[in-house]
Amino acid sequence: DQFGSDALRWMMLSSPVMRGADIGVDPEGHFIRDVVRLHIKPLWNAYNFFCMYANADGLKADFATDSENIMDQYILTKTEDMASAVKHAMDGYDAPSACSAISGFLDVLNNWYVRRSRLRFWSEEKNADKQSAYNTLYSVLHILTRAVAPLMPMVAEQVYRGLTDGESSVHVADFPMELEGFTAKHGYDSLMVEMDRVRDMCNASHGIRNTENIRIRQPLASLTVYGAGISSDNADYFASLIADETNVKQVHFSDDLAAVAERTLKVNFKVAGKRLGAKMKMVSGAAGKGEWEMKDGVIHLAGEILEEGEYDMALKPKEAKAGMAPIASQDALVVIDTTITPELASEGVARDVVRMVQQARKDAGLNVADRIELVIGAGGGVGDAVTTHANYISEQVLASSLNVGNPAGEVLYSTEQSLEGEAVVVNIKKAAA
Repeated sequence: DQFGSDALRWMMLSSPVMRGADIGVDPEGHFIRDVVRLHIKPLWNAYNFFCMYANADGLKADFATDSENIMDQYILTKTEDMASAVKHAMDGYDAPSACSAISGFLDVLNNWYVRRSRLRFWSEEKNADKQSAYNTLYSVLHILTRAVAPLMPMVAEQVYRGLTDGESSVHVADFPMELEGFTAKHGYDSLMVEMDRVRDMCNASHGIRNTENIRIRQPLASLTVYGAGISSDNADYFASLIADETNVKQVHFSDDLAAVAERTLKVNFKVAGKRLGAKMKMVSGAAGKGEWEMKDGVIHLAGEILEEGEYDMALKPKEAKAGMAPIASQDALVVIDTTITPELASEGVARDVVRMVQQARKDAGLNVADRIELVIGAGGGVGDAVTTHANYISEQVLASSLNVGNPAGEVLYSTEQSLEGEAVVVNIKKAAA
C-alpha cells in the first residue's frame, strides 16, 4: 500500500531469494522504498522528460534508429546490449541478472544520454537533429518498457500506453528484437567502447573535484587524459563532450601514459594459489620484483599466465600531486589543472546564479518554455559577475531581459539567497509573448 506492487515485485525478483538464498525484509520497508528511488523513478523520469519537452514543442516522435548523431548511436548500442542481456537472463530464469541489466541501462540513459542531450531538446530551432533526439529517446523508451514489462508490469504498462497513444497493453506486445545486430551492422563496437571510456574519464574528473572540494559549476582551465585510447576519428567530439561535462576549458588526449604513471600488479594469492599450487612461490617472488608484462591484454608472470580474478591492476602516478586520478579500468590517468583564476571564479559565480534562477523559475510554476524578465539584486563580486556574463545567464534561463538592481513594478516571484557571502535577490516575471 505504501510503495506499490512494482516495488515489492522488483525487490523480490532482484534479490538472492531467486537463486535459493535467504532474503531479509526490514519492517519499515526501506529496501522496497529504495527500489522506488533507484529503479522505478529513473524510468518514470526519462518518460516524463520526453513527454514534457515533446508536448512543449508540439512534436511527434517516430520509432527510428537511423540517427547520425553520435550520442544517439551510442544509446542505441547500449539499448541493444540491455535488451539482449535481459532476454538471455530471462531465457535462463535468471531474474536478478535481468534486473541488473535494466538498472545499469537506466543509469546510462538518465545520467548520460538524457543529461548530455538536453540542449538538443531545449533548442528553439525545430531542426533534423532535434527530431532525431526525440525519435531516438522515443524508440529507446519503447524498447525499454517492453523489456522491463515482466519485472515492472504496472509502471511499464503506464509508460507504454502513454508512448503508444493508448495501445492495448505492453503485455501483449512482442519482446523487443528490433535492434538485434544493430551495433555490429553499423560498426559501432569501437564507438561503444570509447564512449564508455569517456564516461569513466568524466567520473574520474568528478572524483578529483570532490577530493579537492571544487564544485562542478566552477570552470577550470584544462584536463589531460594520459593513456586515453581514443581514436582520431572522434577525438574532437569526445574532447568537446568531456569539456562540457566536466566544466573545463580545454581537453587534451595523450598516449604517453608512461611519462606520468606506472602500472602495478597485485596478485590475489588466495585465488591464484588454488590453481597454481607449488608454482605460487616463483609467482610471488616475481610479482614482488615487478617482473611481469602484459601482452595482448594478458598478464605473463614467472612463466605463467594469470587468469581473470587472480590479480588486480592499479595505476600509480609517478609524481603524487593534486588533480590526478586513474579511471576505473586503471589504464588511463586524468590530470586537471585546479588553479582558479579571477576570471574562472567570476564565471563560476555566474553559473551559481543560473542555478538560483532556474530554481526560482520552478518555484514560480513557470513552464519550461516560458520566457522571463529577470532582475538580479546583487553587489560586489556577484553583481560584477552577473554584468560580465549577462548574455550567458540570459541564454541559460530564457530571459528576454536582464538587469542588475531593483525591479520596476510588480514581479511574479522573488527570492533572496546568499552567494559568496553576499545577499542575492532574484526577481522574475513572465515576459510578454
